[in-house]
Amino acid sequence: MSTDPFALFDAWYAEARTTEINDSNAMALATVDAAGQPSVRMVLLKGHGPDGFVFYTNREGRKAADLAAMPKAALLFHWKSVRRQIRIEGAVSHVSDAESDAYFASRSRDSQLGAWASDQSRPLPDRATFEARYAEMRARFDGGPVPRPPHWGGYRVAPERLEFWQDREHRLHERRVFTRAGDGWREGLLYP
Repeated sequence: MSTDPFALFDAWYAEARTTEINDSNAMALATVDAAGQPSVRMVLLKGHGPDGFVFYTNREGRKAADLAAMPKAALLFHWKSVRRQIRIEGAVSHVSDAESDAYFASRSRDSQLGAWASDQSRPLPDRATFEARYAEMRARFDGGPVPRPPHWGGYRVAPERLEFWQDREHRLHERRVFTRAGDGWREGLLYP
């Protein structure tokens, strides 16, 4: 049994990547806006390590506004195939431009063009409007490289707390919690 939360995350994530049918890297991201209104949505984990858990998005959308107002978030991985979940809470910061550029360059061309075409989270009159903007971006970058839009980039959630939940029969679940203690971690158990 690991006492390093990142080694434990790596082991559980590796298992989920082989057993979860779709999007084993999907995680719920919970934020709070300036008025205290919570919001949750699914995003994809694109990097992780002791410095945090990384996802990418349009920095002009609702989640970005929430994170600007309150730079803290909670993440939840739920893997039904292995009957496990991991909850993560921590402070949020932007990843570097270089890291955002590198990830953006790895995306499919269609995804790159979509990042330029979307006014994420803003009202859309109809699907045809978005498809027309996408077509405009295809014409604009006509076969050339698609640079990262200035309004698009990554965020890193630096964990202060990680909880590992394992389903057990009769709802006698196992819950291990790690909380940051200086440069290390304090480990404990929670009642199910």
